[in-house]
Amino acid sequence: MLNMDFSQKVVIHTPDQEWISSPSGGVFRKPLAREEAERGHATSIVRYQPGASFSRHEHPLGEEILVLEGVFSDETGDYGEGSYLRNPPGSGHAPFSKEGCVLFVKLHQFDERDTATVRINTNSAEWLPGIGGLEVMPLHEFEHEHVALVKWPAHEKFQPHRHFGGEEILVLSGEFCDENGRYPAGTWMRSPHMSQHYPFVDQETVIWVKTGHLPF
Repeated sequence: MLNMDFSQKVVIHTPDQEWISSPSGGVFRKPLAREEAERGHATSIVRYQPGASFSRHEHPLGEEILVLEGVFSDETGDYGEGSYLRNPPGSGHAPFSKEGCVLFVKLHQFDERDTATVRINTNSAEWLPGIGGLEVMPLHEFEHEHVALVKWPAHEKFQPHRHFGGEEILVLSGEFCDENGRYPAGTWMRSPHMSQHYPFVDQETVIWVKTGHLPF
């Protein structure tokens, strides 16, 4: 098991991690949280080398993907950088990448009632006004769980707040900051239920963020 104590804060600068080979040739991973070797709850950065493929597999409790680089493909289509995908519980596919890709992947973490299939091109989806100078791109919500991209303009500060049901962040560009540290692009962090912080940025920063999904 890896980082499965959801009462603890976890911060990982993923560019510093080594790639680990997967059971499928040409597919490598940087594990962030993992319940078992090849099943159950898993959060990872995944890289497909050009031409790599993964045999067909099922998602008993769903799969969530954000394409960070390249083009990811399966039977339903080709998904370039910035694509956000949700494959619901009980779905399956045989993914591949002709040119190679890097993905942020979360497996086996859906509520079994969360049956939406989601395909969003974040390069063309609309940014909505958020609190202060923030811009928000909603990606999905189900009961307490909310997923979005958030764009922070340079020198923006956000009020101190608590995370009901926790918070998970992947810094996509720029540098996210709070009173505990500075988190450059590629940083993944998970903060537990009712944790608190006072975030800010010095430069324009974009984050993927999920709230309300951790045990409480």
